[in-house]
Amino acid sequence: MTSHRPGLIALTAAALVAVFLLLPLLAVVPVSFTAARYLSMPNGNYALTHYRTLFTNPDWANSILLSIRIGVVSSALATTLATLFCVGIWMFRPRFAAALVGFVLLPMIVPPVVSAMTLYFLLTGLSQVSSLVGFDTWLGVVLAHVVMIVPFCVVLIMVSLSQVDRRIDLAARGMGASVWQRATRIILPNIKFGLLTAAMLSFVLSWEEIGVTLFITSVNAITLPRLMWSGVRDNIDPAIASISVILIVLTTLVLIIRMVYSSLRSAPKH
Repeated sequence: MTSHRPGLIALTAAALVAVFLLLPLLAVVPVSFTAARYLSMPNGNYALTHYRTLFTNPDWANSILLSIRIGVVSSALATTLATLFCVGIWMFRPRFAAALVGFVLLPMIVPPVVSAMTLYFLLTGLSQVSSLVGFDTWLGVVLAHVVMIVPFCVVLIMVSLSQVDRRIDLAARGMGASVWQRATRIILPNIKFGLLTAAMLSFVLSWEEIGVTLFITSVNAITLPRLMWSGVRDNIDPAIASISVILIVLTTLVLIIRMVYSSLRSAPKH
């Protein structure tokens, strides 16, 4: 069997596009080593001052920990809600399934500014009921992030469910399996990779969310993206470049590990 591999022209074009996309990311690397107190090129004076700031300034550590906490909780809630919704739609196929799916996907379609204003008024109203879930609280941020990322989880899980053979579920139902047994022992094991992908994507979306977060936080719930945005707007803090380089390195390592794992899985076994 002949394998179709890209030619030299295609590889060259792909390499040029990759370089064009990566150059803005690489430009931040020398800026992170500047000795100045503002964002600038080092001009021969390199220092690790701003990398040390990330470890000595408690504001950065607190914002990173808060973003991780919000990302983990938001990812778990969004994936759980999306799974319940999608499995219910797939198993029971209600009459207005298309309308229900379209309603859930609305936050993906509505402009972010509109969603941010709506969530702002919602959380300020909740603040009058409880100080735990409301404006400028980490649980309020979680609630807003869940609303924004559930549609993406629904899309991924629905795609995974579309590849499941319904005859497996029909056979389980014919053998007397309950709805819970069919869902937990038949359907969920067949879409586990889709669930994992949805959970990872929802964490990333929550981690980098800034538009809605700016509307629903003030001084207490300062996530990492909000702190970086404040540094660029107010202080022009070079530590922003340092944390950006660290995030780029971590993302690159994750991609390399994923590619190596994928190649090992696809390698022929002797």
